[in-house]
Amino acid sequence: MALYENVFIARQDVPATQVEALTNQFTELVTGLGGTVPKKEYWGLRSLTFRIKKNRKGHYTLLNIDAPPAAVKELERTMSINEDILRYLTVRVDELEEGPSAVMLRASEKADRPSGDRDRGWGDRPPRRERPRFGDEAPAPAGDEE
Repeated sequence: MALYENVFIARQDVPATQVEALTNQFTELVTGLGGTVPKKEYWGLRSLTFRIKKNRKGHYTLLNIDAPPAAVKELERTMSINEDILRYLTVRVDELEEGPSAVMLRASEKADRPSGDRDRGWGDRPPRRERPRFGDEAPAPAGDEE
């Protein structure tokens, strides 16, 4: 059997529970045709680079598939018929990745980083230097003393 990675994008107005149901439906389809799905990853609701069928966002899901080519062809046919699926892509790979995908690793790294001023608070900010008010006399430079 051949190894495949499949990523599909579901419409933004579909709830996450229905996306999970779609994922389970596709998994059952592949297993029914003699394949296995060792890994399923839900990447969440993400922005699309450009609009697809008037949608600006989509639910991304990754499936790692070990199945015969006929099962993958049937999976793609089913995805093309389903109106909740905006796009899908299936790629044949030499080996399946163990552990989380690059997208999930990046998301976990992003969550671990401090996010600038929001985490520090304004208390760590250096004090502002005093400025003259409009119409006031400017203070003399520090180096000029008479």
